[in-house]
Amino acid sequence: MTELPRYLQLLWGREPEGRRGPKPGRSIEEIGAAAGAIADRDGLGAVSMKSVAEAVGFTTMSLYRYVDSKDELHAVMLDVAYGRPELDYGDLDWRSRISLWTKEIAERRLAHPWTVELAQMSPPLTPHTLAWMEAGLEALAGTPLSSQQRLSAMLAIDVWSQNHVRQSTRMGLVGRPEPDSMQANYLAIMGELIDPLHFPHLAAAAPEAFDDADEDFFADEFDRGLTLLLDGIEALVARSR
Repeated sequence: MTELPRYLQLLWGREPEGRRGPKPGRSIEEIGAAAGAIADRDGLGAVSMKSVAEAVGFTTMSLYRYVDSKDELHAVMLDVAYGRPELDYGDLDWRSRISLWTKEIAERRLAHPWTVELAQMSPPLTPHTLAWMEAGLEALAGTPLSSQQRLSAMLAIDVWSQNHVRQSTRMGLVGRPEPDSMQANYLAIMGELIDPLHFPHLAAAAPEAFDDADEDFFADEFDRGLTLLLDGIEALVARSR
């Protein structure tokens, strides 16, 4: 049996009995929460072994009793930021279930935008990230899709969702932009840069896409993109029957 890295042992409560050395003064979850708080306040770049150790009252070397690297620290803080899924599917159909799942995890990411900037070095192995995967597969459990098809469908939706949060956050399109910002005046600026002769399709599409200055671009495009993906999965479901 492969021995789990120490941070996974701690997160899963599988720390071997009889471990030598003093009992840890903090939980691994507290360390992840402290790292997440730094990222929320100062950005992901401010998270280091030194800064997190100081935040929890440790020396930097003491933190290595919990995590062996910054990558492991990132995995812990991501797991804490996601938390456990709290979804009530009830009697919802599969489209409503997976929509609820997608929007809920997007809200967790929007609350901590750095979660979509982390470079994940391995597949999800922490308790909460696997719990979200389980909940996503549960949402599709009522379909005739195979287990592999359900996993592929869930992953396709999740990768799209992560990218939508990432790009929208970087471009300042989450919520309503400031009145004088480039985002709020995007259509006017585009109108000065393009002409129908050289950009006929873009010139025709831009006014329709940005016809409401008070529109929540993130939510609107999120719904459009999710609908496209669900329509594709529904076609796969129909073929599977």
